[in-house]
Amino acid sequence: MGILELSNVSKGFGEGGARKQVLRDISLSVAEGEFLAILGFSGTGKSTLINLLAGLDRPDRGAARFKGAPIDGPGPERGMVFQSYSLMPWLTVQGNVGLAVDAVHRARPRAERARLTRKYIDMVGLSHAASRRPAELSGGMRQRVGIARALAMEPEVLLLDEPLGALDALTRANLQDEIEQIWEADRRTVVMITNDVDEAILLADRIIALNPDGTLGATFSVRLARPRDRAAMNHDAGFKRLRAEVTRYLMDVGIAARVAETRRLPKVTPIHALPRAVSEAAASPIEARYLDYSQLHKVYPTPKGPLTVVEDFDLKVRKGEFISLIGHSGCGKSTVLTMTAGLNAVSKGGIKLDGFEVAGANPERAVVFQSPSLFPWLTAKENVAVGVDRVYPGASRAERQEVVEYYLERVGLGDAMDRPAAQMSNGMQQRVGIARAFALSPKLLLLDEPFGMLDSLTRWELQDVLMEVWSRTKVTAVCVTHDVDEAILLADRVVMMTNGPRATIGKIMQVDLPRPRARKALLEHPDYYAYREQLIGFLADYQHGAQKEEAA
Repeated sequence: MGILELSNVSKGFGEGGARKQVLRDISLSVAEGEFLAILGFSGTGKSTLINLLAGLDRPDRGAARFKGAPIDGPGPERGMVFQSYSLMPWLTVQGNVGLAVDAVHRARPRAERARLTRKYIDMVGLSHAASRRPAELSGGMRQRVGIARALAMEPEVLLLDEPLGALDALTRANLQDEIEQIWEADRRTVVMITNDVDEAILLADRIIALNPDGTLGATFSVRLARPRDRAAMNHDAGFKRLRAEVTRYLMDVGIAARVAETRRLPKVTPIHALPRAVSEAAASPIEARYLDYSQLHKVYPTPKGPLTVVEDFDLKVRKGEFISLIGHSGCGKSTVLTMTAGLNAVSKGGIKLDGFEVAGANPERAVVFQSPSLFPWLTAKENVAVGVDRVYPGASRAERQEVVEYYLERVGLGDAMDRPAAQMSNGMQQRVGIARAFALSPKLLLLDEPFGMLDSLTRWELQDVLMEVWSRTKVTAVCVTHDVDEAILLADRVVMMTNGPRATIGKIMQVDLPRPRARKALLEHPDYYAYREQLIGFLADYQHGAQKEEAA
């Protein structure tokens, strides 16, 4: 018998025809001292499952048990860490952690409760910030408080509901290392909900997939020696094999759940397209430097004098090339992108697209932001149509409608076109943003961490959608990302930026992997992990503010 058990559990929400079945016949046993990761796409019921284990929800059918006794509500023996921080904003770090200690250990002497509070604040590296309030902390620090608060309750089981999902890649990696160290110290039972395959492999003894239909999927044992070093695992044959196996499984169940496509794209010409004769005459000299960054600088005035954020950014991009721009937070990636979009003035140097200086925003440069920026009262179809109506003035209304519906179907929204944006998940809204960008038939596609707010499995799906649609259009593209695997999957070249201020190009890596690229095939390509090592090594060198290198 496990310390935690679910027996034939089912759970749904809603009434009548609107009822949605989330979990179906789940049977699960968690061994004492085990670190279990539950992995699945958004909407598969991962959070519902962990809420049942926490006693925050009751099953419709079946039973949830802790040490053989029915779970009939929350209890201090099961500590919970949520994705959102849920801190008391008026209390300090010490006050937030102390509140949990006082609630659970009220019978202990005050001095012992104070010692416990300090112990767990120290354990998550926040002793220097004990007197700060949540508003004064970064996202990573706030999540550390949540972990300290759960640990301070000294639970027998720690339940983690995507605790690192809202953090940037570097902070997430650092906290993953901390969670593993804390778990190694006393081998407490942990159940972690995650959407990140690497995170699951790094931390867990066992991984269980949750299928899109709410049933339990495959189980994977993680037999990698601890402690697990992220960089060293890049060379580990067992890690590579397991990573490919888990990825293949998740992709297969995701593909099986997709809706079939039925629409075709009409032959219409956007307003910014050149006449054929002019286009052909200009193609030869311009194609090799279709997008031309020349000694680009961005300087902001500050009370202490000019602050140079980006300097000497010099890059020639071929027509139809896909560039990934990668670097740590604050290295100027998004600044370069917004200048390219014409949304941010160039301080020095210049940017040319198709031979013309970039000046102001223009639909020939379509931007997909991290936040989709939709009109919430309009449907998906109406949001995409706003741009399409402007860009195809010579097309009939029916043809413009066909363009809208074609791209919405391509991004997997064929059955949700008439749903208002306000009723869509973040992933669905980002699909609308991608459809809108491609529907403009732009000369240049600019992507500013377009999948950064999404769980990693939805990100995979949309990366594949992006690649598939891009392979049809061959639009020149620049994508800002902090994700190593995303950068390699998408790009012909990866441009690595040094840390700011005065950020510039540190290194350029040519990605000579065959196209079209399929994630499963990529993981088995002999060069894939060598590319990955180059990027991981560069980011590790600059993690603590390394000096600039010469561009490669």
